[in-house]
Amino acid sequence: AQNSTFYAQAREVYETVRAADPTEIEIARYWADDPGKTATPPGHWISILNQVLEQEGATLALASESYAKVGIALADAFITCWHTKYLYNVPRPITYIQKVIDPTWNTPIVVDPVITPPFPEYTSGHSVQSGAAATVLADLFGATYAFTDHTHTRLGFASRTYASFQEAAQEAAISRLFGGIHYRAAIENGLAQGECVGRRVLALRIGKQ
Repeated sequence: AQNSTFYAQAREVYETVRAADPTEIEIARYWADDPGKTATPPGHWISILNQVLEQEGATLALASESYAKVGIALADAFITCWHTKYLYNVPRPITYIQKVIDPTWNTPIVVDPVITPPFPEYTSGHSVQSGAAATVLADLFGATYAFTDHTHTRLGFASRTYASFQEAAQEAAISRLFGGIHYRAAIENGLAQGECVGRRVLALRIGKQ
C-alpha cells in the first residue's frame, strides 16, 4: 500500500538513486567492494586497520590484538547478518520498485551504481560489518580517531578522510542507499546490529587480562 512504511522506504530508494549527485555515486562505488573487483567488504576494513597500524607504528602486541578483535567482529557480523537475512527474507528494492512503483526501473539493463546481489535484503551486510568494525576500532584507537583511507587509490578513486571510525561506518552504510540496493531500515538497523556485535567482541577475554 502506498501509505505503508515499506512503500515509503522503497520510494526513498527510487527517488534517491534518480536524483543522486556525483558525490553520492562516488560513495556508492567507493564502498561497493564487490568480490573479485576490490578488497571485499571485510577486506576494506582490514585495509583500514592496516593503514592505522602503520600510521601508529604499532607494536606487535597491539597489532595482534587489533587483528584478532577486528577479525572476530567482521566474521561474527556476517554470521548474524546472514541469519537475519534468511529469517526475514525481505525482497530487494529492485524487485519491489519494478512491481509496485515503476516497471521500467533498471530495464532493460541495470543502471544503478551498484548491482543488486542475489540474496535477501535485510539487514545490510555492509552496515552490520561496518558497525562492528568501527565499534572495535574506536575502542582500540579512540572514538575521535581521524584517518585517511587509501584503500582504492590503485583503482582510480581519490582517498577519503574521516573524523572517526563511526563516520566511515555511517558512510559505508548509507552508500547502499545511494547504490539502490538497500532500504533505510536495513542500513540503520544493520549499523545497530553491528555495534552490538562489536560490543560483544570487546567483552571477550583476550590475552592476559
